[in-house]
Amino acid sequence: MTILCVRFQLPPASEADLPHLLGMLEEFTPVVQALPPDGALADLRGAERYFGRDAVELASVIRVRSLALYGVDCVVGAGPGPMLARMALRDAVPGVTCAVPGEPGAIREFLADKPVAELPGVGTATARTLGDYGLDTLGRVAAAPLSTLQRLVGAKAGRELREKANGVDRGRVVPNAVSRSLATERPFGRDELDPDRHRRALLSAAEEIGARLRALEKVCRTLTLTVRYADRSATTRSRTLPEPTAHSPALTRAAYGMYEALGLQRARVRAIALRAEGLDPADQASHQLTFDPVDEKVRRIEEVADRARAKFGPRAVMPGGLGGRAA
Repeated sequence: MTILCVRFQLPPASEADLPHLLGMLEEFTPVVQALPPDGALADLRGAERYFGRDAVELASVIRVRSLALYGVDCVVGAGPGPMLARMALRDAVPGVTCAVPGEPGAIREFLADKPVAELPGVGTATARTLGDYGLDTLGRVAAAPLSTLQRLVGAKAGRELREKANGVDRGRVVPNAVSRSLATERPFGRDELDPDRHRRALLSAAEEIGARLRALEKVCRTLTLTVRYADRSATTRSRTLPEPTAHSPALTRAAYGMYEALGLQRARVRAIALRAEGLDPADQASHQLTFDPVDEKVRRIEEVADRARAKFGPRAVMPGGLGGRAA
């Protein structure tokens, strides 16, 4: 077992802590791939030899350091490849690393009874199609003729599906930076039906994302909205912005547009989250010039508000729609 999949149990809206935790993982190996908002993959092939410990033992050390240095617990899955480590994570609990052995027979035994939907890359529609033909577990998929799978899901997808169901894990850990995205979440104290409160949460989240982007001198190209419901289901929508931006009103308009497109009718909403993705340096972004003096005035006011927040705190300046009440 050389790959760890780690999920940190971060409190809501604490994705800003993830870079510090990734830095802690990089003390063991430089091959760390961020999985925002709260996870990471780590390739420990070199670390096992260097520290003289196997992946499960190193996972215990990582958990202790995470708790001692940051007060954050974590769950860990281990396996010979990224796919198997991700699947092992589903069976892990804090303090007990779930590890998939490296022997082919043990891998097939681990996968055999897993639902097809648990395989990374298999969506709801594909799982439903396979289930209609009795291929509802990975063991049954692994035993199915390749021609049958290819007829059901396509030639390339069928071949990859059969390989994965048999434990062939061709993935690798690709080091990246968590700063490619920023996220924030607005949980409600109780399941919320009021669309006005939903919109106020969106306004608050968009303002925070905009301020954080400007503080990092970044712009985003895509905004993603996630609405979590009382039954623990969720709806996610993404929108590519007309131009990369960190301008809060533009982010708010995009968030409102995605929310309105959902057409929620008396939905009991538990939380609303926004994620800014595709981050680039602000000084490399283009901006469409306008002859509207109001737009330029709003941007100047935004700069002044940012300086006030930096000096007096994040609630020093807020939109009028958020004044007087908690967002």
